[in-house]
Amino acid sequence: MKGYKAPSFQDRAAASLQAKEKALAKLKAAPQPDAAELAERAARRVEREAQAEAKAAKARAAREEKQRLADEKKAEAKRELEKATPPERTEEEKKAARDARYAARKNRK
Repeated sequence: MKGYKAPSFQDRAAASLQAKEKALAKLKAAPQPDAAELAERAARRVEREAQAEAKAAKARAAREEKQRLADEKKAEAKRELEKATPPERTEEEKKAARDARYAARKNRK
């Protein structure tokens, strides 16, 4: 019985070339699609693209609606906050309150 002999570089290159030629011959032997089949494929592709565009438009509309609702909610919260906080006092009102505190403190002594 003979021992194992590793293939040389030339053997591997020849095997690779033979495999490439075999694959090319198989590809050339495959039947070419006719015009009707190509038209059908194009129609299916256009339909798929239209469905994808419709799906994207629907998702975009949902996203915009969600953003609009969030903005509305934020604006409502801001209005509620403005309604809940007392208005800023003017300088005259602040001075009158300070003077009243000083007078009350002076009266206590």
